[in-house]
Amino acid sequence: MKKIRYGVAMSLDGYIAAGPGDNYDWIVKDPEINFAEIFAQYDTLLMGRLTYEVAMTMGREAFGDMKVIVVSRTLRPVDHPGATVISELTRDWLRNLRSQQGKDIWLFGGCQLARAVLELGELDAIDVSVIPVILGGGISLIGGPVPQTKLKLTSHKIYKSGIASLKYAVLRG
Repeated sequence: MKKIRYGVAMSLDGYIAAGPGDNYDWIVKDPEINFAEIFAQYDTLLMGRLTYEVAMTMGREAFGDMKVIVVSRTLRPVDHPGATVISELTRDWLRNLRSQQGKDIWLFGGCQLARAVLELGELDAIDVSVIPVILGGGISLIGGPVPQTKLKLTSHKIYKSGIASLKYAVLRG
């Protein structure tokens, strides 16, 4: 079964975006990080509308042949032919997505979406790269209160830039 993994960069104080326009200019570009290797683990991107809109400024080709799924109550599917737009996220829909053949699913962004998938009990892992910066405010990793959730560290790597890549499994039950 495919895993849903929340892959995200975060400041040391727990924010995934900050400042005017929720910018990302604080994310350190580290040549040691092998993005091709990271992307190769996934065949599907799951994201919320705001993340999708930011991601599309890079162009659809940035995601290669990955399937793009956007959760949005406002986007019209007909206006986004390169993506699957769904308006309602349910446990059954996520379980169906996870049961398909292929690689893992990258929950690519959106703290609200991450919180919703976690609350539905369908989030399998959190892969967070902690950037050595304190932002002092912005959009938090999960974006609001959630039930206490235990995690297990499955791997870690520290880069020369000071980025700490931490991978956690979400423990159920």
